[in-house]
Amino acid sequence: MSTPLNHLSPLSVRERSACMCRHGFACSSFAAGHALHLIQARIASATSAEWADAIVEHADAASGDLLVRTLDGTSHALWNASGAALEAPVGTPIAVHVRYGVLAVGRTQFNVAVG
Repeated sequence: MSTPLNHLSPLSVRERSACMCRHGFACSSFAAGHALHLIQARIASATSAEWADAIVEHADAASGDLLVRTLDGTSHALWNASGAALEAPVGTPIAVHVRYGVLAVGRTQFNVAVG
């Protein structure tokens, strides 16, 4: 006797794959702006010449949007779902690795979507 196969509709699969941060829990996705993956953190650390010091010009904790300006005057729009805007209010000195999408606030690092 064989076990019957469970057929899931595409809708239920999409609902199950939604990141838990949308429901107030910790991020369950490693997509840009969600949880920082260990490999992402390590590769950003290995390419230390690409880190840029910056100052936070705008931080919206409700939406997760940040606007940072590097010391050479370049501005970057960033987004993070896991609280980077709470940790880095306006005026906070930070470091950003644009290539790998990592934001460092002190010793804490966040995965960010760079826009």
